[in-house]
Amino acid sequence: MNIDLTDTTAGQINAALVKARRASGTPAVGMVLTLVIVTDEGNHYDALKAATESAREHPCRILVVIRRPGRTARQRAGARLDAEVRTGGESGTGETVLLRLYGELSAHAHSVVLPLLLPDAPVVVWWPEDAPEVPAKDPLGALAQRRITDAATTEDPVETLAVRARGYAPGDTDLAWTRITPWRSVLASALDQRHGRLESAVVEGEEYNPSTELLALWLAERLHIPVRRDVSAGPGITAVRLITADGVICLDRPDGSLATLAMPGQPERHVALHRRLTAELIAEELRRLDPDAAYAHAVKFGVPRLAADGGRTGAASAAAPPVPAAPPAPVAVPAAEGEGSGA
Repeated sequence: MNIDLTDTTAGQINAALVKARRASGTPAVGMVLTLVIVTDEGNHYDALKAATESAREHPCRILVVIRRPGRTARQRAGARLDAEVRTGGESGTGETVLLRLYGELSAHAHSVVLPLLLPDAPVVVWWPEDAPEVPAKDPLGALAQRRITDAATTEDPVETLAVRARGYAPGDTDLAWTRITPWRSVLASALDQRHGRLESAVVEGEEYNPSTELLALWLAERLHIPVRRDVSAGPGITAVRLITADGVICLDRPDGSLATLAMPGQPERHVALHRRLTAELIAEELRRLDPDAAYAHAVKFGVPRLAADGGRTGAASAAAPPVPAAPPAPVAVPAAEGEGSGA
């Protein structure tokens, strides 16, 4: 059911939501959170499609905030709120509200969103593009327990990671980090097996790929070894090599789908490491709403190193400064801590 509202108010939108639920025969609210998407007219379709697919796993109220401040002084001086309420159909068991904020109202999105949040339910804010430098201090971000950004959509993804580190607050995360969870899981599993002393590591991936940087920083921070980032043709991350006293542990994925894990003294094995869609990344993030300590440690660990590299992904010369080597005893990487999807 779709209800279009022009020059409306938050009270009228809430009334339309109640009307739509009663019309569908489900007056009770069975949603577990509110997902706020802050986007623009050109990108809202893809973002909403991804959110709707993830809502099949997490029934929620989706609020899409589309700012339209206007081009002329007269348009910017006005204020109008248009809304589209969707229930059932593609929205599944959840609810979707598209909010178009015109003129001066576009600068006060939080005052429109606040009355529409589900009571006593967590709030997640997602910026598919153009995220604020400090998400927690943004008026909409201040309403949320979790704040999701995506460094991969920026003009300089690697520099954006340094910005994310400087502005980090508990509850922040980035889809560039979510994309490397399968890589972290496989590498942690490989290092749980007996191996020689770790000496160094190499992470290969596309240039300007923030996931490559984050994976390298995570390995350096957790294993206390020098890690080099090398540029490859992609797609995404293509290989990770852990150099040990017994040989090289290699996780190689040249085609963006199927990876090969090679360990000294063991036969090669194939691992599914496909590059997941945005909907899968968002669904993964919504499974946990507590602060992500592993992401915080990794992104903060890399700030001086990113600055030393000029904010770019580099070849051998862009290696992180050497860190004291690991002790002789076998090192196990803690299991990946519940974030997202393939890079």
